[in-house]
Amino acid sequence: MNKKIIGLDIGGTTVKLGLLNREGDMLEKWEIPTEHGPGIVETIYASILAKISQDELNQQVLGIGVGAPGFVNEGKVEAVNLGWKGSPLQAMLQERFEQAVFVENDANLAALGEYWREDENRVSDLIFVTLGTGVGSGIIVNGQIIHGFNGTAGELGHVIVDYNGYKCNCGRTGCLDTIASATGIVRKAKERMSVDPTGKLTEFYRTHGSLSAKDVFYLASQGDAASLETIHYSARMLGITLANAAALVNPSKILIGGGVSRAGESFLQLVDTYFKQYALERIGATTKLELAKLGNDAGMIGAAYLVLRSLEQEFVVPGV
Repeated sequence: MNKKIIGLDIGGTTVKLGLLNREGDMLEKWEIPTEHGPGIVETIYASILAKISQDELNQQVLGIGVGAPGFVNEGKVEAVNLGWKGSPLQAMLQERFEQAVFVENDANLAALGEYWREDENRVSDLIFVTLGTGVGSGIIVNGQIIHGFNGTAGELGHVIVDYNGYKCNCGRTGCLDTIASATGIVRKAKERMSVDPTGKLTEFYRTHGSLSAKDVFYLASQGDAASLETIHYSARMLGITLANAAALVNPSKILIGGGVSRAGESFLQLVDTYFKQYALERIGATTKLELAKLGNDAGMIGAAYLVLRSLEQEFVVPGV
């Protein structure tokens, strides 16, 4: 029997759930609101039973993979935004489902998902960065996610790039997370308004009463100087961070995903320009920067891959 896998991607506002086959194809997917606290386990359990019966869960599901925000170490999760500090999420889910459960950082799983579905274009060394409300990342070396001593490796969002920058949620100042995220882009743009109170950016904000990263990219495309300066600043800081990370792991590919990446090829090319400017020449000349392909499904697909690999099952991974 070709058993199925359940992939979960827990976010700050929603939990994405997917039912996948062993090839990583999405058979069904849905979302539920994220419950902050231990009750999330029962909520997830009830949601899954609304899709498949208990018998199907017991007999047809190979295991459950879970992507969680924050730091993950031995199945325990520290996620400030969810109020978790060392929460034994893996143990709680295993007890409730009576299934094999594997928990990993959400950005790491997104990296694994992109890696798995690259098929003939798969490389064994890559960096994945997701630019959303914050900056998440996962680094794969020799086909393996780097975890470090206590699950904190590969956190490019918390590399300090501007000592005179903004305060970060981690307690430090000037992290990439405060600059290259959608939140950081909006904050920088609003800062520019005080310098140029008569520009298009200020006019747009006064007219609409709000401002998003998407708006800043749009105004930049229309030639607004303040918006262009904001985008270039974020792209430069991201390019510097990626150049430094590449000097450590020498990846053949860097993938950029998340909401900010929807700005498309123009933003990617800008980041690539700064990356090449700051990278070692032999790295800049060979490392490819590309947009991630799986979108919001990456974490769930990576969760399925985690289950398969953790259980050492045979599965379809061309070239491996």
